[in-house]
Amino acid sequence: MNIIVCAKQVLDPETPVSGFVIDEDSISLGSRLGNPPVLNGFDENAVEAALRIKDSNNAEVTVISIGNNFVMDVMKKPISMGADNLVLVQGSELENLDAYSTAHVLASAIKNIGLPDLIICGRQASDWDNSQVPLILAELLDYACLTLAQGITLESNTIKVERVIPDGYQVLESQLPALVTVSNELGEPRYPTLRGIMNAGKKDPQILSYSDLDVRLDEYKNNFITTKLSIPESQQDCEFVQGSDDEESGRLLAMKLREAGLI
Repeated sequence: MNIIVCAKQVLDPETPVSGFVIDEDSISLGSRLGNPPVLNGFDENAVEAALRIKDSNNAEVTVISIGNNFVMDVMKKPISMGADNLVLVQGSELENLDAYSTAHVLASAIKNIGLPDLIICGRQASDWDNSQVPLILAELLDYACLTLAQGITLESNTIKVERVIPDGYQVLESQLPALVTVSNELGEPRYPTLRGIMNAGKKDPQILSYSDLDVRLDEYKNNFITTKLSIPESQQDCEFVQGSDDEESGRLLAMKLREAGLI
């Protein structure tokens, strides 16, 4: 079985708001603190899902990412976790793409390296939180699409997932090939092993460029145009309520909340 995991390098979401800076020319976000990027958290869940399948099946896991200015220590993390191959599609043409263009580039790159039995993606990326690319990608490749999986099982040519819903989960089933998006309810991704880290250091990724792909971004680029980007401003007005003891403090707090119409 061949599995492809789609992954994305993103700004560290743990960066404080004050650490972000906006490039007005490209209308893009950067870090003024110089924090290195990270692998998108949900994509690490997707890698973990693929590796669990590999643990119990004869599967080969390939991780693919598109973008520019990749940090190899970041992008090789799936290899150190146990993935077999890494494919990076890079070039200046691939910066600041909208979801529709990104899905077209991914579809072309996946066709270039060979259509897999299963594609696994994170449910969304922590930079834009659009949750659009996997759905468009499945449509372009004509793959069944099963979303928000917290568990995946395979039986012969059939895939079954537990799909997260607000009050539990649904069980969805489909024939392969299929695309699955994974949620963090799947569980914590495994830590890289020392052997995996050494293996990742020796393994070079396969590099593809825009010219290697059968795709023309000028045909559909910028269907979605970002016209302005701003960091939200917040104001806090904090009042401490203090009494002679805990009981009086609680009573005074309740009175304040009632006066404000909050209770």
